[in-house]
Amino acid sequence: MLLQLQIWAFLLLQEGAAVGFDLRSMWAQMGIPAKLVVVILFIMSAWSIGVMIDRLIVFNAARKQSRLFAPAVAGALREGKLDEAIKIGDRYKKSHLAKVVVAGLQEFRAHQASSEIPGEEVEASLRALERAQAIVHSELERGVANLATIGSTGPFVGLFGTVVGIINAFQGISSEKSTGLGAVAGGISEALVATAIGLFVAIPAVWMYNYFTTRMKGFDVEMSNSSSELIDYFLKRAQSKGASK
Repeated sequence: MLLQLQIWAFLLLQEGAAVGFDLRSMWAQMGIPAKLVVVILFIMSAWSIGVMIDRLIVFNAARKQSRLFAPAVAGALREGKLDEAIKIGDRYKKSHLAKVVVAGLQEFRAHQASSEIPGEEVEASLRALERAQAIVHSELERGVANLATIGSTGPFVGLFGTVVGIINAFQGISSEKSTGLGAVAGGISEALVATAIGLFVAIPAVWMYNYFTTRMKGFDVEMSNSSSELIDYFLKRAQSKGASK
């Protein structure tokens, strides 16, 4: 079976060389549905590349700034300087850790100033941290789902172009009253081009979707750990404050 497919591929290549078609002539021979499929695939490719570049910039900036933010804010908290820790977070606005930690610190400071209900500042800070985590995760995930959609639908769009190309091939046989390879070479080449473009669009999108998903899981773990450590810090601070009274 494999040998037979190789023979057919070789004959198609020879026939294609004989009739002398290239990309320009192939595009000119395509019908409107096939051209529409190719245009849609190129739009999907451009969209996915835009998402990839945007997410790479965002993720790399978040990683870089978080590495600078974590030791700086830890030093400020060890000295009990909440206001200084918040100011440090404001300097690293692209850091996913800074967005979460600052939200918790601001809530804790606001409740400490009011002190309406003892111990309420810790619960309020926990809720603020959870809200901030959900918001930051949504920001990091922006556009990533589109890669999954493109990766899953790209081959099917290409397959649709393949079906259109095969239909054109059979129409060529009908119109030329011939069953030779010359009658179907154009339509089959059109079909193969659509399939190749569909795979070209889908494969990088799936790869990058998996890559970004893995990185987001790492960011989620970091935010969760930072929130847990910050709550422990708030509890110790509240206990020391109660003991001093």
